[in-house]
Amino acid sequence: METISSDENYRVLNNVRIGKDVKIFSFVNAYGCSINDGSKIGTFVEIQKGASIGRNCKISSHTFICEGVEIADRVFIGHNVTFINDKFPRATNEDGTPQTEADWNCEKTYVQEGASIGSSATILCGITIGKGAIIGAGSVVTKDVPENAVVAGNPARVIKYLEKKLV
Repeated sequence: METISSDENYRVLNNVRIGKDVKIFSFVNAYGCSINDGSKIGTFVEIQKGASIGRNCKISSHTFICEGVEIADRVFIGHNVTFINDKFPRATNEDGTPQTEADWNCEKTYVQEGASIGSSATILCGITIGKGAIIGAGSVVTKDVPENAVVAGNPARVIKYLEKKLV
């Protein structure tokens, strides 16, 4: 992997590890993360430090991938998907002082191989989305999703399992 820093074509890529044949479109903000071989990152995506994108993934426009998110190989992320990494976010501490990174707990989220997340889904932290799972557009995922499950709704619930395993 190559590590680059650039602002070429309205991108901010600061200390990003990028694999071979990665395509990153304009207006992307990525820093301190890794993007592996063959992945595509759409316009207006933010990928924060410590996040990782596997091989041959497609991250659609307007998506937010925060610190603590690990995306495996061959994952599809639709438009406007938002990941969360803190279950109880606050702007200030009890004494009114502004919070810093030291004042919150970043919870990991795992998206396993071949999963697909529909547009405008919100993924809460501390969960695992199983291999080959499909998240319906607009869903709010609050707990682990089993392998090859199709979930939808708010909160997302299993509506069926795929007969043909995608992974």
